[in-house]
Amino acid sequence: MAETTGTEPGDTPTPTTVAPTQAETNVAPIQAETNEAIQVDETLYDSDSALEDRLTTCTASLASSVFNYPVEHGRRYHAFRHGSYAMPNDEAEMDRLDMMHAVLTGAIGKQLFLAPVEEEKLHRVLDMGTGTGIWAIDFGDQFPNAAVIGNDLSPIQPTWVPPNVRFEVDDLESAWSHNEGFDFIFGRYLVASIKDWPALVKAVYDNLNPGGWAEFQDFDLLFDCDDGTLNPDNIVLTWVKLTIEAAEKIGREPCPGPKLEKWVQDAGFENVTHRRFKIPIGIWPKDPQLKELGLYNISQMLEGLEGFSLRLMCDVLGWREEEVQVMLAAVRKELKSGKLHMHLNYHVVYGQRPS
Repeated sequence: MAETTGTEPGDTPTPTTVAPTQAETNVAPIQAETNEAIQVDETLYDSDSALEDRLTTCTASLASSVFNYPVEHGRRYHAFRHGSYAMPNDEAEMDRLDMMHAVLTGAIGKQLFLAPVEEEKLHRVLDMGTGTGIWAIDFGDQFPNAAVIGNDLSPIQPTWVPPNVRFEVDDLESAWSHNEGFDFIFGRYLVASIKDWPALVKAVYDNLNPGGWAEFQDFDLLFDCDDGTLNPDNIVLTWVKLTIEAAEKIGREPCPGPKLEKWVQDAGFENVTHRRFKIPIGIWPKDPQLKELGLYNISQMLEGLEGFSLRLMCDVLGWREEEVQVMLAAVRKELKSGKLHMHLNYHVVYGQRPS
């Protein structure tokens, strides 16, 4: 097992994605496995409107049977395997997921993946839990000779896609029925969605061709902080812990990131690599690239608060909707205050099926 540390360019495995130009390249955030804290911009909140102004601009620039979707708490949810996934699938959530794509690719240096796959060996690729399909579409554009399949519980993907990309309605935790193996299987942002991670990782292994690669990218949902600005009794941390409690009650893993490496090793993968990244929440970092990343992250988080909370807290924990909304108002206020120098720990684990 290889594990990368530090933030020097030489530490980053060379992926086979199309390399961005010097002007486009975003320096990857500090990795969470280091002891170095993200530097804080002490001058940022001289104006109370600093974050609000940036959020307005960000939102404006980024917003853009199976179909019998149920509506609960004013939000639309998937119909296939109803209840398997706690998040909505409406337009607001689709916009948030596309914004999250910018966050997650930016977190790893504006790359789609980090596994050292060889382009000439990429014939069949699977994107698990594809969501809006944005990763599969981008991958299909970069690798036009690869057949890319994206699957999800909801058919919310666009119809105009590259000719080598298609989408399927499927449940990852049901029996896999693909007739051919894959050369690369990718799964990202499945936090609080999967009941049996070891079984899923084993299914990925079994459906890879010999020599094929798999990559998993996911979070530890519990927010982290380097400088003590996030107190244990803060309403934001209370909300996060309630979300984790609710996910655990319905059997969905809320913090898969730190556990991915062991699951991948136990499934039989070799050449396993585990990388960790810090993704800031808000525009408090001093570094301009981390500041931009934090802006996108807090934007999608504020957009997704209701989606994260209503179904889990009302249907699972038994809260009244009005109680949830009161808590969310307090959470929004704290997030926008700029006083909390928080980040999420993002884990990327990839491995290869033996030849």
